[in-house]
Amino acid sequence: MSEQSGPLSPGLYIVATPIGNLGDITMRAADTLARCDAIACEDTRVTQKLIRHLDISKPLWRHDDHASAKDREHMVEAMRGKAIALVSDAGMPLVSDPGYRLVKDARAADIPVTVLPGANAPLAALALSGLPNDRFLFAGFLPPKDKARRDVLEELAGLRSTLIFFETAPRLTKSLAAIAEVLPGREVAVAREITKLYEECRSGSAEEVLAHYEAHPPRGEIVLLVGPPAEAESSEADAEAMLVELLKTEKASKAVAQVAKATGMDRKALYARAMELKGQGPENP
Repeated sequence: MSEQSGPLSPGLYIVATPIGNLGDITMRAADTLARCDAIACEDTRVTQKLIRHLDISKPLWRHDDHASAKDREHMVEAMRGKAIALVSDAGMPLVSDPGYRLVKDARAADIPVTVLPGANAPLAALALSGLPNDRFLFAGFLPPKDKARRDVLEELAGLRSTLIFFETAPRLTKSLAAIAEVLPGREVAVAREITKLYEECRSGSAEEVLAHYEAHPPRGEIVLLVGPPAEAESSEADAEAMLVELLKTEKASKAVAQVAKATGMDRKALYARAMELKGQGPENP
């Protein structure tokens, strides 16, 4: 199993683990897990399955959202004489998990920190999606409540980047409906069960993807991606189409705000066009 022999030097080792297919463990990660003194993990049951697959037996130390400052202090102190591997349940530690606090504390205590890259669900989904990848933002999970979800989408609407979110199967259709409303005209992609037997990536408009998953309720681990807004110079026709659609259900000021965020176009010009479309003067306060 081991590429090298003997124990590792004391310190913290950030180790990426598979996101589904156990064959995606790297040789270096397997070697480190075999030679470390203990493994800090989110769920000992999940990590036990991985190390059993690798024919490794190590002490497992639970480190999750409930870990206190004192827990981290004890772990950092242990790193002065032991090699501690930090893993998440799947993928790269510190990507939407609490491990960053432990890394921050270790660095503050001058503990050596080593990173072993590997499987990563957001980047794997971006590669699968075919969406622009020169600029992207990973934003974790969308909020579960409708208003908070809309607020986050509106906050991110003006970014000319592909947006990447984790999502749960029960909430996927609500998030797609919110994207269709707040970010009209954007291409979306849903990457599901990445690296597993039923891996799929479905893309299209938010409405198209929503219709599919309303008819075929999804299962498994999901990454939801939203393409960037259209370039301003080529988005006038799209902006007007968005405006016409939104004016059916929204006040002009609100419709204009959403289209401006989605396209980057001038709000005053959009408002003037909205008034023309409505065939009236400015809205009353």
